[in-house]
Amino acid sequence: MKPESPALQPSEMDLLDSETIARAEALGLNARYVVEGYMAGEHRSPYHGFAVEFAQHREYTPGDDTRHLDWKVLAKTERHYIKQYEQETNYVAHLLVDGSESMKYGSGDVTKLDYAKQIAACLAYLILTRRDSVSLAIFDEEIQEYIPRSDNRKNLFKIVSKLAAFDANKETRIADVLHHVAHQLKRRGIIVLISDFFDDDDEVLEGIQHLRFGGHEVIAFQVLDPHEIEFPFGGLVEFEGLENIPKLMTRPSQIRKTYLREFESFRERLRVSFGRNDSHFVGINTNEPLHEILSRYLGFRKAASNW
Repeated sequence: MKPESPALQPSEMDLLDSETIARAEALGLNARYVVEGYMAGEHRSPYHGFAVEFAQHREYTPGDDTRHLDWKVLAKTERHYIKQYEQETNYVAHLLVDGSESMKYGSGDVTKLDYAKQIAACLAYLILTRRDSVSLAIFDEEIQEYIPRSDNRKNLFKIVSKLAAFDANKETRIADVLHHVAHQLKRRGIIVLISDFFDDDDEVLEGIQHLRFGGHEVIAFQVLDPHEIEFPFGGLVEFEGLENIPKLMTRPSQIRKTYLREFESFRERLRVSFGRNDSHFVGINTNEPLHEILSRYLGFRKAASNW
């Protein structure tokens, strides 16, 4: 499967950067923790995540590979069960993309939402080519678009199409979404949260703790525009609020020091809080090429897994 597949429309093709994918494929995305009792990401089994020795049944959930249904149990009970094995090696990654209105901001050609979509699309490609499962949820106040987990490579086209078509126009409630996801997921996996995190950071942290309590690994990508980081404005400026925040007329020179201090404090609180919960936090400036950010992070994960 190649990123330049003709099945994708031009707007969808923009989300799959060939250089990013080429670099990421060489590094891979391995799970850091034991997932469902198995060391995930090793891919030692030739049985697509299932080894020879039968262990137990579990109830079928949408997105499971139907090849592993126990048809004898179905015939006897009319209930769907999946056969699990001792050496299951594949993992499930859940991509959560913030589609709230604040993500539409962009001082250049690329908005934060554009960049977040590219991250999600490239990670989906990487995960599916490694024969692991991936799901997608795009959210604001609640989950607006959802594609169930699957290890079928055809799922990539559904994910990329859904990302390309989505437009943001509502407020965000990250914590509510995280708690909802934590309640819904029955199998431990990797949660990839892509957002600007413009929300109550204490409440977001509670949501992260809920996911970690459930045994999930959490990776956060904070996507920010360079103007949000540097605040380079001058003169008299009217700032237009997003997510129902009123307009503000001010002279940036009068508030720059305070803004930069508070903004950096906000980012540092997130970094520290995620670290305390043994979760990775990756700060992103949309001016930086995606292939550099992903290859640097995946390289760090790969090196850490060998310690």
